[in-house]
Amino acid sequence: MFDDDELERIRESREDWEEETLDPFLEYGERKERFATVSNHEVDRLYTPEDIEDIDYDEDLGFPGEPPYTRGAYPTMYRGRTWTMRQFAGFGTAEETNERFHYLIDEGQTGLSTAFDMPSLMGLDSDHPMSEGEVGKEGVAVDTLADMEVLFDGIDIGEVSTSFTINPSAAVIYAMYVALADEQGVPRDEVRGTLQNDMLKEFIAQKEWVIPPEPSLGIVTDTVEFAVEETPKFHPVSVSGYHIREAGSTAVQEAAFTLADGFAYVEDCLDRGMETDDFAPLLSFFFNSHNSVFEEVAKFRASRRIYSRLMEDWYGASKDESKRLKFHTQTAGQSLTAQQPMNNIVRVTLQALAGVLGGTQSLHTNSYDEALALPSEEAVRVALRTQQIIAEESGVADIVDPLGGSFAVEKLTDEMEEEILEYIHEIKEMGDGSVRDGVLKGIDDGYFLREIQDSSYEYQQRVERGEEVVVGVNEYTMEEDTSPDILQVDETTRDRQLERLERVKEERDDEEVEDCLDALSEAIESDDNVMPYIVDAVKAYATMGEIMEVFEEHHGSYQETVTAI
Repeated sequence: MFDDDELERIRESREDWEEETLDPFLEYGERKERFATVSNHEVDRLYTPEDIEDIDYDEDLGFPGEPPYTRGAYPTMYRGRTWTMRQFAGFGTAEETNERFHYLIDEGQTGLSTAFDMPSLMGLDSDHPMSEGEVGKEGVAVDTLADMEVLFDGIDIGEVSTSFTINPSAAVIYAMYVALADEQGVPRDEVRGTLQNDMLKEFIAQKEWVIPPEPSLGIVTDTVEFAVEETPKFHPVSVSGYHIREAGSTAVQEAAFTLADGFAYVEDCLDRGMETDDFAPLLSFFFNSHNSVFEEVAKFRASRRIYSRLMEDWYGASKDESKRLKFHTQTAGQSLTAQQPMNNIVRVTLQALAGVLGGTQSLHTNSYDEALALPSEEAVRVALRTQQIIAEESGVADIVDPLGGSFAVEKLTDEMEEEILEYIHEIKEMGDGSVRDGVLKGIDDGYFLREIQDSSYEYQQRVERGEEVVVGVNEYTMEEDTSPDILQVDETTRDRQLERLERVKEERDDEEVEDCLDALSEAIESDDNVMPYIVDAVKAYATMGEIMEVFEEHHGSYQETVTAI
């Protein structure tokens, strides 16, 4: 970007600056001996054109909306339309969450995002013994299509985009949403939304599963194949680095492991006989946004560049939509503190700003009280207003890639790209040339667990040594109680949920349910795509638990075994 003579002149000028201007000030010292990001990536004092002398503008940056998409997924970005504002919502029964949905829509939210309780996440019915004490506690309880009908009562799913944060039982929730669309008369090809459905990251980080990794991967591929044919505007998988970061990874590990998971799904779809350009446009991603603003921006930009290049070079993508990395961002739950929770508003604002500066397509801002409980209405409103103020008042949405060309950001983007690619190539080597096989081997061998654990431990050590300041925790502490009023889930939730579940079981046609479950079992044995059979089962009001039991009967359960750490 600069010719050799100009770079030499800048080098000489920098040497003069260091000697004549900087050195006298260094006698007074700096705040720290070493400056680094939250991920412990060391940053320099100053960046100049020397740091980006090897960048080729056309090849490495280009223009927004064109490969390699470093500067943004779309040419107009937020000048065309702002990112989708999604606030995670879900607690108690479907009625209570439906009420919260309507509240958020009335407050200006532009997309719904659904949180499920632990039994639903694990494919258990609310009346299962293991569900006791958990029904409706950390999300909404969904046992049958009847719950989904109540959950979206008064909401036209042909007009709203809905995200579902669920994994082991994701295919069942997807089937319920498709069935609901059929009920509402919404054409399947108009259904919009995103299913998290990322089982690989469950085995890597979040640790919620029902059946083993390989059959779990097969169901994910079934949902992708079904979506291509039936719901082409619905994203059947959201490859999720968020939980990898929440488990303690660095920004580099988050991006690398997430992209590797994405490539694993691509390879499994290709092995199924699908064409890259048919399914790749439906893939979406989900990243964390942490406190180090410039590191996060660089992570997002580097990830877009890597994805664009490797999707073309490794998997033969030719359509722009197949090479365009589209992602949702959520602010860092791991960074929220129970101490002085109002400080979290500032943390979330900075993290949200980083997501916007990095070019996210949709955004969730955490509520300030989430380190203590499910968010209250006031906290949710403040979180949503945070996004709206960034969009409407800050001016950052008016310029596409406003940090592009910054010596620091471009250098960090290059460094992130190099380190992310090192991990991806290592995983591919573990799989003897297959990223998918490398990911599966890494899960079996505990590779990901060790990498994340080491990073998490190192971070905590820095906090305890005071090298990493957490305001209100290890510095600037207060003795008085600063806890806000928090949301309390009604203890009668389970009783009300069990009443509906019992009523559904009494009113449904048990013989039809049995026939649908038998057909699903036969489809699994025949290695057919299971999605049409799950849709039939949920329409007959088979329960979440009954459907998931069929999979467990065929594939068995899964117990994690890893080598010594």
